[in-house]
Amino acid sequence: MEPVMPVLSEAIRAKSLLRANLESSSSYLRSRMPNIKVFSGTSHPDLAQRIVDRLGIDLGKVVTKKFSNLETCVEIGESVRGEDVYIVQSGSGEINDNLMELLIMINACKIASASRVTAVIPCFPYARQDKKDKSRAPISAKLVANMLSVAGADHIITMDLHASQIQGFFDIPVDNLYAEPAVLKWIRENIPEWRNSIIVSPDAGGAKRVTSIADRLNVEFALIHKERKKANEVAAMVLVGDVKDRIAILVDDMADTCGTICHAAEKLLEAGATKVYAILTHGIFSGPAISRINNACFEAVVVTNTIPQEQHMKDCPRIQCIDVSMMFAEAVRRTHNGESVSYLFSNVPY
Repeated sequence: MEPVMPVLSEAIRAKSLLRANLESSSSYLRSRMPNIKVFSGTSHPDLAQRIVDRLGIDLGKVVTKKFSNLETCVEIGESVRGEDVYIVQSGSGEINDNLMELLIMINACKIASASRVTAVIPCFPYARQDKKDKSRAPISAKLVANMLSVAGADHIITMDLHASQIQGFFDIPVDNLYAEPAVLKWIRENIPEWRNSIIVSPDAGGAKRVTSIADRLNVEFALIHKERKKANEVAAMVLVGDVKDRIAILVDDMADTCGTICHAAEKLLEAGATKVYAILTHGIFSGPAISRINNACFEAVVVTNTIPQEQHMKDCPRIQCIDVSMMFAEAVRRTHNGESVSYLFSNVPY
């Protein structure tokens, strides 16, 4: 009969050799994992700084300037070869300049051999031009998607797209984060009688967003049907739902000139609402928006900091800001580590 001991020792030796090989290959992979670099465009440096503070890293060195003929010039001030690069640039302020700057930064990193370039675009530019609503109308959101892809972006992280189908304009992964978890947290902490509230959508397009929030809070919802004569002008409004003796919370993805939400607030008070709050993801506040809010009957107009809000908050004391930098920071961290981002769709990271 053959001795068993030599066979066992051979098996143990083979097993330990295999383990050593696996460990050396995994340590090799870890050493090959690209490091992370976060760069900021000029549109929202405060948000980018908050993101890197949360991640515990430094903001990448980049110099952006304009030539005398107003061409944009970008100089990346450190090596990005083999790195995992994230560029934070929001669609606010001088939108066309900021978009061009983002495209140039993506391309500069790509041709400098970055292993992956992710554009973090808190407020996606041209998102409202997402369909042919009349003859000869452009679909500019699709054009922006093509431009980002051609510039060399490998991944997009954004928040509350005007229409979630915009994700389909890209052939690269798009993570569309939601402000909803942060909004729910704000409502529960800042509106004492939120259980007697009703969530209202100022247009039919936002009905899905509003029903989701109403379900999570276990309250009712209403919506306002509006007819537009032309862009940025609202003609007639019809309220569908009962708001009498309740706190009305208007929820929308963005407010530009604020004509819609101010008309909606008047309509809600006429219908018997006790108080009116407005919660908006992207507070663009262009043109007469600030004066309209100052003259309207809101308890508070709550926005997130996907767009810089410091000046708006100085000009209008009713505007309050929810910080969403931790959601973007967590999305960046999870993407870099190859983890799932879906946790952020229903939870606020602490």
